[in-house]
Amino acid sequence: MNVFSFHDKEFEQAYDQEVNEINAQLDKEIVFAMIGDVNAGKSSTINMLMGDEVAKVGAQPGETSLIEKYAYTDKIIFADTPGLDDINQKNSAETMKFYKEADVILFFLNAAGTVFSEGERKTFEEVRKMNRNIIFVLNKIDAAEDIPGLVKYIQDHTNYRYKVTPISSKTGENMEMLRGAILDILKEKKKDILFAKHLKEKSSTANKWIIAAAGSSTAIGASPIPGSDMVPLTAIQVGMMVKLATLYDKPLTKDRAKELTIATLTGNVGKTLFRQIVKLVPGAGMAAGASIAGGMTLALGYAIKYAYENDIDLNPKSLSKLYEMFSKKKEV
Repeated sequence: MNVFSFHDKEFEQAYDQEVNEINAQLDKEIVFAMIGDVNAGKSSTINMLMGDEVAKVGAQPGETSLIEKYAYTDKIIFADTPGLDDINQKNSAETMKFYKEADVILFFLNAAGTVFSEGERKTFEEVRKMNRNIIFVLNKIDAAEDIPGLVKYIQDHTNYRYKVTPISSKTGENMEMLRGAILDILKEKKKDILFAKHLKEKSSTANKWIIAAAGSSTAIGASPIPGSDMVPLTAIQVGMMVKLATLYDKPLTKDRAKELTIATLTGNVGKTLFRQIVKLVPGAGMAAGASIAGGMTLALGYAIKYAYENDIDLNPKSLSKLYEMFSKKKEV
């Protein structure tokens, strides 16, 4: 079979599938429910999280009596919810319904105060019955001691079933950990790309996607059957390419994506052929094939990311140069 006609067919399928899935995500809405005292740093945390002013900082105790929504674009909603003990029965039922429908619940705890108090535990027990997509946000770690001990205390009292992210909304410490925890939940809901697209800080998310794609490519490259990795490897690389274009808001037409994909293939014919040949050698061949497949995807991802972050026009020529640079860096 001619490799280019074969590749063209697989490219079409991979590109269309990825674009359709991304467009479906971009039509959705993400709702965050925030639970915690008014001095827990909710506003400053979501501002730091998104890299923009989403909510005003400086709310006074008792100011929030009903659900207060902050719309960050028309697709991402953060809602500050009142404590269940502070509202009447009617409003409590309305709030619980909101918790049930939220995509992610950010349960704020104050590391500099009484962590996971009896009241907070009672609220948690009520909320978890409605929705288990809860992330504990242990804020103000810059003003507390023995953070590992506090994290363990929360985990011990929640049976280690929920992510605990110790952060400082003042210094930004561990904010990337919180973004990662949110993305993990949203990935299950097929909304992670929508969220990531609106983050000001995109680099770490791009790295996460690139490394994941390289890991999948490594597994595929270890296949003992020569040529069996072409279809899934094409899908992984095209999918990564389209996701990165969406993340950095760089429109990527099908024709340009095809040019870049073919440039990647033709620019690595030697390695592609080597990958197929070494698979005929037991043991060592499979390991070499896996390493090369993963390394190729890693270098490709970082080359595309570099171009987007440095406003370089991404075309076959520029991609080839960047790919070569990152191939040497990553010892592909």
